[in-house]
Amino acid sequence: MSTGTLWTVVLVASVGCYLLKLAGLSVPAAWVEHPVVRRVVEFVPAALLGALVAVQAATSGAQLVVDGRLAGLAVAALALALRAPFVVVLLLAGLTGAAVHWLT
Repeated sequence: MSTGTLWTVVLVASVGCYLLKLAGLSVPAAWVEHPVVRRVVEFVPAALLGALVAVQAATSGAQLVVDGRLAGLAVAALALALRAPFVVVLLLAGLTGAAVHWLT
């Protein structure tokens, strides 16, 4: 990809993001305050975060993989279910992932 093409893509994407943000701000307040819309909007961040975590934990390039990341994710989910402090969750997940990677 040439430098000119790259800058064109960056500028077009920037303008597109700005217009998307402007469109969001232009929505009438009555639409945003509708109960169905409010309920959906409350769950969008959690769904996006879950999708990002799943993609990062279970893929490598274009392939599905089972490795230490999934074990770390499972331990983190268990620690969160047991209401462990967030730092403990991170340490347990990291140590589990590293241990599985080291053992395999």
